[in-house]
Amino acid sequence: MKRTAVVTAGTAGIGLETALGLAAAGFAVTVVGRDAERGARAVERIDGTGPAHPARFLRADLAVLDEVRALADRLAADHAVPGEPLTVLVNNVGAMFADRRDHGGVEASFVVNHLSPYLLTELLVPTLAEGAPSRIVNVTSGAVAVAKRSFDAVEPPGGYYGFHWYGRAKLANLAYTLDLATRLDGTGVAVFAADPGGAATGMTDGTMSDPKIVSPGLRLLWPLVRRKFERSTSGPASVAARPSIVAATDDGLAGRTGVVIGSRAEPVLPFRAAADPRLAEAVRRLSERHAPLAVA
Repeated sequence: MKRTAVVTAGTAGIGLETALGLAAAGFAVTVVGRDAERGARAVERIDGTGPAHPARFLRADLAVLDEVRALADRLAADHAVPGEPLTVLVNNVGAMFADRRDHGGVEASFVVNHLSPYLLTELLVPTLAEGAPSRIVNVTSGAVAVAKRSFDAVEPPGGYYGFHWYGRAKLANLAYTLDLATRLDGTGVAVFAADPGGAATGMTDGTMSDPKIVSPGLRLLWPLVRRKFERSTSGPASVAARPSIVAATDDGLAGRTGVVIGSRAEPVLPFRAAADPRLAEAVRRLSERHAPLAVA
């Protein structure tokens, strides 16, 4: 039976390298992205490696939740065909913003880094369960360590600092990931988080050199902070993709769930705050409020 995988934000950077790795492992890969030209180039590159199955591209702006719902409907319909189970979902989408912006009236970083993958995952859980054994891989970040841990609202009080807001959205998604692993335990759907560690990608190019993305206290140390950012985002995307590929494919993870694969492509302990059930419950309430599974 054909094994299939979906990689969001899969047309360049870490997402494309993840798609290439999954294709090399024998998966029929669908890459999702906003730009049809980049999608065509990604498919051409994947198919140029001689995979067992041709790749395909689906267009969706994952910052728009209605488009996430439409994508989920399309994927569910495609994988309802006998012999075409959805085996792997890699939520690779991510974004960081130097200045605050909205998507649909909700702060953009929280939408892209958490609500979008949350919604796509929840809508595809029945499809993934039908294709079990299957895996969900949510890409996380070391930026969770600088996150405010209040989730009573989409945005905590205080000024907007893009790196911290990115970390907070990733913390929400990591807490959701660990909670989902518990919820789906025994269904045949395993859930993993993968930390790429950092790479030179479109997301980090330029944004990480703007001192506005960090809090005023860190701006006082900006030369040191900037050098740390430069070091952490200088590696190749192919290396940064390894944790996601391992999470999606490693036979040694069979029967396991709720595991974080660290930047060295090995299991690591999850960030402690993400395992707090009170935080997970607050994230769940916030997610259901701003990204309802059913819309009127």
